[in-house]
Amino acid sequence: MRDNMITKRHRSAVDGGTSRSTSRSLTMDAAVSGLFAALIAIGAFMKIVIPVGVDTMNFTLQWLFVLLAGLLLGSRRASRSVATYLITGLIGFPIFARGGGPAYLLRPTFGFLLGFAIAAWVMGFLSEKLHPSKVISWFWVSLAGYAVYYGMGILYFYMITHLLSSQTPTALSVIFGVYCLPTMLPDLMLCVLAIMIAGRLRPVVQASLNG
Repeated sequence: MRDNMITKRHRSAVDGGTSRSTSRSLTMDAAVSGLFAALIAIGAFMKIVIPVGVDTMNFTLQWLFVLLAGLLLGSRRASRSVATYLITGLIGFPIFARGGGPAYLLRPTFGFLLGFAIAAWVMGFLSEKLHPSKVISWFWVSLAGYAVYYGMGILYFYMITHLLSSQTPTALSVIFGVYCLPTMLPDLMLCVLAIMIAGRLRPVVQASLNG
């Protein structure tokens, strides 16, 4: 009888510890997701407007914070951070480079925002699997995210302009040359900057997330 009571108390203590650990993990996840969502939103307003014919493109610092999320947080937390940002903007908060609201889904350039979420997951996944410790490894991970980001942006732009009657069909060569090329080199430079920052922050971030 006494042994049974001791066993029950032990199980209760273990369950209580597990519950507190789970609660702490969920709280940390929410805090990290909110922080990086806020950083991405702030990055949208740190921009350079680039004229492209009758339209304009925005070079922002959003990609830098997406890179940091992917390199530091892992696939789940990184993609959740970007998803939080996207959902907040689609609800109607003006945190995209040109405002917000559900109508943003019909903008050809929304694909680049979707590319943020997928790229963050890809970079987080590769970081988890490869455990990059050298600069060249970090660069390949960020380059994979870079390719996904631009690939999704081009694909979405093409589909929207060809499927919606309200849009003028745009050739892939025009999408690449007009809407991608002006920002590709600066975004590649942000990859290098993110690697430098992530290398310094990763030990601290990992200790905080896993502690």
